[in-house]
Amino acid sequence: MKQLERLQKILAQAGVASRRKCEELILSGAVQVNGETVTELGTKADPAEDVISVNGKIVRGENKLYLMFNKPKGVITSAKDPEGRKIVADFLKGIKERVYPVGRLDYDTEGLLLLTNDGQFANMLTHPKHHVPKTYLATVKGVPHGQELDKLAKGIQLEDGMTAPAEVEYQDVDPDNKFATITITIHEGRNRQVRRMFEAIGHPVIRLKRIRFGELGLHNLQRGKFRQLTPKEVKDLLDIASKSHNIHKK
Repeated sequence: MKQLERLQKILAQAGVASRRKCEELILSGAVQVNGETVTELGTKADPAEDVISVNGKIVRGENKLYLMFNKPKGVITSAKDPEGRKIVADFLKGIKERVYPVGRLDYDTEGLLLLTNDGQFANMLTHPKHHVPKTYLATVKGVPHGQELDKLAKGIQLEDGMTAPAEVEYQDVDPDNKFATITITIHEGRNRQVRRMFEAIGHPVIRLKRIRFGELGLHNLQRGKFRQLTPKEVKDLLDIASKSHNIHKK
């Protein structure tokens, strides 16, 4: 099945020019799709199947890139920061393609962050209807009682509504009962959700690390390092998103 995108978007992603300049090229009659000149801005094409050229020169589509990054604490996921803080792109040495995060990890949260230039892949993993599980290791102040963790497991009321059921499990408890380490798996992607869930039961998060996205884990990837996903890992993530969507439709 064809994956159609607007022609000016395809040209811009291939590095021909800015989106605005690509629109001008289309209107001027400089762009051909499968040998036919196109002058309508609403025209769509499939960069994987259609032959697209500008002034007779064939445009090569941007290679799809899928990265896993172990984000350190104190790094933001924005493309730039007016305050001059470190951004994810500072760590992606040798990556020429423009990639963007699949979801977000806030400034104080570390761990597994996916990045890609494949919009369809990103949407599959982040759209609420797909319910892709994400697992975090949370160190919290104090030691929550089992009944408090049960509230998180069943769903808890936040200012933006009830959370979906979560999977929660003790990992470690400080001998002095000053803090506990807990794994929590959620199927949503609300802003600072895990932190707000623990705050709602009176045990604020001291440290938060995402350790798994779907079935994909960090394993031996060092903090501040990245690697490309294998084709199988990409397929497995998409399969989880697709299966989860079908389950929740029933």
